[in-house]
Amino acid sequence: MANKIQRLKPDTILKNYWRNNERFADLFNAVLFEGKQVIRPEELEDVDTEESSILENKDYAESLQASRDTIKIRKKSNEYGIEYVLFGNESQKNIHYAMPMRIMGYDYSTYKKQYDSNAQKYTKRDGLEEDEYLSKMKSTDKFIPVVSIVVYYGDKPWDGATTLHEMLNIPGEMKKCVNDYKIPLVEARKNNLVLHNANNRDLFHLFEIILDKSMPKNEAKRKAIQYSEEHKTDKSVVMTIAGATNSRIDYNAFEKGEVSMCTLFDEIAKESEAIGEVRGEVRGEARGIIETGYDYKIPENDILKRLQNKLNISVKQAEEYLNMFKKQRAI
Repeated sequence: MANKIQRLKPDTILKNYWRNNERFADLFNAVLFEGKQVIRPEELEDVDTEESSILENKDYAESLQASRDTIKIRKKSNEYGIEYVLFGNESQKNIHYAMPMRIMGYDYSTYKKQYDSNAQKYTKRDGLEEDEYLSKMKSTDKFIPVVSIVVYYGDKPWDGATTLHEMLNIPGEMKKCVNDYKIPLVEARKNNLVLHNANNRDLFHLFEIILDKSMPKNEAKRKAIQYSEEHKTDKSVVMTIAGATNSRIDYNAFEKGEVSMCTLFDEIAKESEAIGEVRGEVRGEARGIIETGYDYKIPENDILKRLQNKLNISVKQAEEYLNMFKKQRAI
C-alpha cells in the first residue's frame, strides 16, 4: 500500500511522457523541421532496448540512458541499407548559463562511447595498418550521429546562451577561427512550434497559460482549467505539467485516473499551505532562540550558530532571522 501513496518524481514524469514515440517524433519534427513529418514514430526505438551490433552491448546503451533524459535511435531503411540517428531530449527547469557546453559534453560522451565500443575490435594488430592500429579505427568506420534538443520549462525568459560562441569572449578577428556549437532550445512558456500530436499541443498551450507571469495567478488557473475541460486533456499531460513545475500529485490518484487540472491546482494550493505552516513554525522557533539569546546577553555569533544547528538552516537564513527579530525588538 505504501507504494500507492508515494509521490512521482518530476524527472520520472517527464521521461515517461517523452518515452512515447508519437510525442517524441512530433516534438523533434516541430523543432528541427518546422512540423514537416520527417521522423516517423515507427522508426524510433528506445536505446536501452537496443542490442544490435551498431551499439555493441547493453552496457553502452544503459550508460547512454543514464546520462540523458530521453534518448531514442531512429532506424530508416534506404537503398544503401539502414540509416541510424540518435536523438536526445533534455528537460530543463532552470536557466543553465553553460547549457551549450553541457550539451556538447553529452554529445561528445555519446560519440566517445561509440568510439570505445568500436575500438574493442582492434585490440590485436593482425591485419591492421599502423595508423589503423594506433587509431583503433579504420577510415571506413563510421559512427551514429546524435542530435540533441533542450526543452526549457521555466517561467522566466531564457537569457542564457544557445551557442558556444555566446559563452566565449572572442576577439573579432578570431571569431571565424573558433568552432561553434549550437543547441536547439525550446521555451515551453512561449514558442512557435508546429505540433500535430494533440497531447503535445495541449501540453505546450497549457504551459503558455500557466507560465505567463503577466497574468494574475487566479486568471491563469481559470484559463488553464477551462482549456483542459474543453479539450479533455489527457491525464499524462497534466502529470507532465506537474513534473515540470515541481508540483506533486499522489500516485494513487494517478492510477485511478482522477488527475485533472483541477486536482493539480488543488495539490499546488495544499503544498503552498503546508510550506507556509512549516515556515511559520520555523520562524516561531527562531524568534524564541533569538529572544532568549538577547535576554541572556549571548553574543550574536553564538546565536547564529545556535539557529543553524537547531533549525538546520544556512548562515544566510540565520542572519535574516536575526536581523528581522533584532529590528522588531528595537521598535
